[in-house]
Amino acid sequence: MELRHLRHFVALAEELNFTRAAARELIVQSGLSSSVRALEREVGAQLFVRGIRPVRLTAEGLALLPAARHTLEAASAARQAVHDVRGLLTGSLRIGTYPVDMRLLPLPVWLADFSRAHPGLEITVKQAGGLTMARMVAEGELDCSLLDPLPAKVPGLRVLPLATETLMVACPADHPLTSERDVTLERLSREPFIETDPSWTTRIRIDSAFAAAGLSRRITCEVADWTLLMNLVGAGLGVALVPPSCARVAGTDSPGGGPVALLPLAAEPLVREIALVLPAGQASSPAARRFAAYTQSKATGRAA
Repeated sequence: MELRHLRHFVALAEELNFTRAAARELIVQSGLSSSVRALEREVGAQLFVRGIRPVRLTAEGLALLPAARHTLEAASAARQAVHDVRGLLTGSLRIGTYPVDMRLLPLPVWLADFSRAHPGLEITVKQAGGLTMARMVAEGELDCSLLDPLPAKVPGLRVLPLATETLMVACPADHPLTSERDVTLERLSREPFIETDPSWTTRIRIDSAFAAAGLSRRITCEVADWTLLMNLVGAGLGVALVPPSCARVAGTDSPGGGPVALLPLAAEPLVREIALVLPAGQASSPAARRFAAYTQSKATGRAA
């Protein structure tokens, strides 16, 4: 089984389009088609459903995809072992993240610094929900990711804690909650809620906390953007539980309404954790392991 056939198969599986996959692999479309057909003959199964748009993986193709990715990663690691003798880091680093305030974790600065230290490395960044990114790391679509790991446990992943923050209640600055001594989950359950997408790990933490307390709440809006969430809160459409770092990124002066107040939650706090998650052991790429060591050193230095 040739590595180029696996690489072409993975490109088509991810692009689901022969033209884009061929351009990505810098070959003509007929060459890509021939390569995929050769792999299909070798494994004895059809890997794609052709004749439809977009191209779709068969059940056999879906089964092969994670193994193909891991094989390509192993080949890259073998090449990296040779480069390591000369102290070089090459290949790619595909990292996932979600919105994090620079004052909490300065990811752009870290990535720029890491890139300068390893000019032979191609770094790409993807943003998605925590559950999605955990799955992408497990299946080899990402090398590592910053996410809140506890609600998104996936076997075979290594979790390196970097920072924590306590969720706070966001409400309009003139809301009655601002004059109350203790704001509890029970009190919040009587308010309309602005929430994030159900796949976001912060949302999963909040849902779990209300469920554990035997409480339900009325969710009036679900959004996938912290700025829009804060604007809806400022406009008086509901309250929310938010990470302070995301509230700072979005701003507490809402152009869509009045200013937003951030209040502590009484009793047991809800804590959002931010960790770097990567495949455990040698399943992770050399670049991911090197970046993990780098981020841990930086996080330790900020905590000191």
